[in-house]
Amino acid sequence: MVIEAKNLNKAYGHIHAVDGINLSIEQGEVYGFLGPNGSGKST
Repeated sequence: MVIEAKNLNKAYGHIHAVDGINLSIEQGEVYGFLGPNGSGKST
């Protein structure tokens, strides 16, 4: 396993942008995060 996140949370004040995501990425896998400009994909 190359990347693993368990119960990942991110909030901006009272707004929960990410709430309890589990993610596991193996070597050789490719993932993309899609969304409109300014939505916090690279934060």
